[in-house]
Amino acid sequence: MLLIKTKIKQSEIHGLGLFADQMVPKGTIIWKFTPAFDQKFTKEQILGFPDLLQVYIYKYSWKSAKSKLYCFSSDNGKYFNHSNHPNALSEYKDGEEEVITTAILDIQMGEEITDNYSSFEADSDSDNVLEEIAVKFNLADELDPRLKK
Repeated sequence: MLLIKTKIKQSEIHGLGLFADQMVPKGTIIWKFTPAFDQKFTKEQILGFPDLLQVYIYKYSWKSAKSKLYCFSSDNGKYFNHSNHPNALSEYKDGEEEVITTAILDIQMGEEITDNYSSFEADSDSDNVLEEIAVKFNLADELDPRLKK
């Protein structure tokens, strides 16, 4: 769940992005997985969803390196874009169910908030339902920017 004020706007990185709607000092917790609000799904649950929901889950979820389940942010946290030089970083911390995203730089009001997806996503594997959905629905245009060539 987002813990700061944000806006969704067109991103120069990819599609829509998450932008700070307040000054965010370095060290501020921006987002935290919140049980009963944010969701986790198994591969079997996702494959049982209607096609349009599978595509939505593909676009806005990630496979947790910690739980190996597919996590979904129920608020605008789904609009974090990837950067190799992010201003925020998601990490697993002791005592937390899933990741916590913290500002690693001061983030100015109006600045896009970015994260390095590799810091929290499970490594790609043959059992990743998100990759299966990408192939099934020919989602090449929606590929994670890290995978585009």
